[in-house]
Amino acid sequence: MNPSIQIDTSIDPIVATNIQSEGPFASWELFQMAYETSKHVATPEFKGLQSPKYLPHVDFLPHQLNCAEQVVEEMNGRAILADEVGLGKTIEAGLILKEYMIRGLVKKVLILAPASLVNQWVQEMNQKFYIPAAAQRKSAIWDYDVVVSSIDTAKRPPHREKLLETEYDLIIIDEAHKLKNHKTKNYAFVRSLKKKYCLLLTATPVQNHLVDIFNLVSILKPGHLGNYEDFTKRFGRNRNQLSNDEHLKELVKKVMVRNRRDETGVDWTKRNVETVYIDFTEEEKNAYEKLSEVTSGGMAFSNIVLLRELCSSREACFLSIESMLKNEEIHPSRAEQLQEMIGYIEKMPHHAKAQKVVDLISKTDQKFIIFTEYRASQYYLQWYLQQHGITSVPFRGGFKRSKKDWMKQLFQNHAQVLIATEAGGEGINLQFCNNMINYDLPWNPMRLEQRIGRIHRFGQKEDVNIYNFAIRDTIEEHVLSLLYEKIHLFQRVVGNLDAILQKLELDNLEDEIQSIFTESASDGEMKVKLNNLSSVISYAMEQDQEVEMDGTTGAS
Repeated sequence: MNPSIQIDTSIDPIVATNIQSEGPFASWELFQMAYETSKHVATPEFKGLQSPKYLPHVDFLPHQLNCAEQVVEEMNGRAILADEVGLGKTIEAGLILKEYMIRGLVKKVLILAPASLVNQWVQEMNQKFYIPAAAQRKSAIWDYDVVVSSIDTAKRPPHREKLLETEYDLIIIDEAHKLKNHKTKNYAFVRSLKKKYCLLLTATPVQNHLVDIFNLVSILKPGHLGNYEDFTKRFGRNRNQLSNDEHLKELVKKVMVRNRRDETGVDWTKRNVETVYIDFTEEEKNAYEKLSEVTSGGMAFSNIVLLRELCSSREACFLSIESMLKNEEIHPSRAEQLQEMIGYIEKMPHHAKAQKVVDLISKTDQKFIIFTEYRASQYYLQWYLQQHGITSVPFRGGFKRSKKDWMKQLFQNHAQVLIATEAGGEGINLQFCNNMINYDLPWNPMRLEQRIGRIHRFGQKEDVNIYNFAIRDTIEEHVLSLLYEKIHLFQRVVGNLDAILQKLELDNLEDEIQSIFTESASDGEMKVKLNNLSSVISYAMEQDQEVEMDGTTGAS
């Protein structure tokens, strides 16, 4: 008796028909090839990363692989990548994107980054991950599978309408801390984008207020931290709650990966720090003393700015005074003082600080990046270096994306020096340079680490040399010696300092320093207050280290 054969009609109808008709069938060799191809491209299991096998030319660090695995397997592709500066958040994002593409879960991708970093993202995706990304410029290319754009371009008509109606598989947002304010148009735009997966990249997920993290998490997973009213009512402005409230900490851990340098186990190149104290010339000293007298009255904030500018360049101070004199509301007596001050500034020779820059750079043919707080000082330095045969290029926020890329290329291939205002402290990678001059010192430690992170980052092969300039017996020396050097800020990773400031409930160190200068009745009082501030921070750091040591001892 012949057995009854039943055809499974749920299989492909063409296959079912061919079986019943006894053909036609593909050759065994063709079937074998199709089978082997399917086996090769299939993901055998969900756990574990497949993408590193397809990227053998990239040496991923353990913390980057762990981050990607955690986001894909535990966070469902919605996460804040909050590694400290220089640990490779872009690489982690690219690895996650590649992983989802290989698994067939992501095709349509939008990457939003600051305008100055758009081309950098395109290069990283193309060259490192073999992902065909394209930069959005004047002509719309939104139909491409992977597009990199600035938020400013994306949110403007007619682009805005096109993006809001598109369903994206993955959206990546670089420098996401700029979205911390939920009342801005940028925040509303990003939150309105249709997205299956989303990555937010920032080294500072909580800047000044705890609500910063609430707003970022709400882009990823609305409702994960409750509603805005209940959250602010329970936690308010206190950033310490993120460390102290276990429930909140666990909720944030479900959507955020944060690696610190001292936890990665990576053997980073050394960070050599040298303080360069400079003496004013007699004319400069007289001008500074005169300005100190002139600024003893009037608006305290503008007074401090003028003193800081004079420590940078006569040009920066001159332009600010000139702008003040155009103010019709300025008191006649103060206008007369400021006019007299211009006379002192005009007698000043070339700045002693600029001369020190030439002395330092002319001894070597190595590349240097110089950071200044003021655009007028940037112009002056570029001119002054040129007079001494030193080639340089400027870099600042006002440049278009293409010009920033051009300046970086000129610096890498031709010029010895790049002179940057604060815009150069964000995002741009300059691992080919290992020397930095802080011509003007920022009063915000996060900005300082952003600067250093341009050269002391993943991929840097050489030890990094950092020169901090300060004029003796001025506002610069007070901040450098009484605060920064006392707490060893330049040697420390700023992420650790940020955690300490949270515990001390110092929302903004720059504001704290500003208050000390504006509220002190004398130079002596100001020094005592600055000294006290640094002592409190130093003590908190020592206590923190003792707790870490105890924890390590207990664990062993």
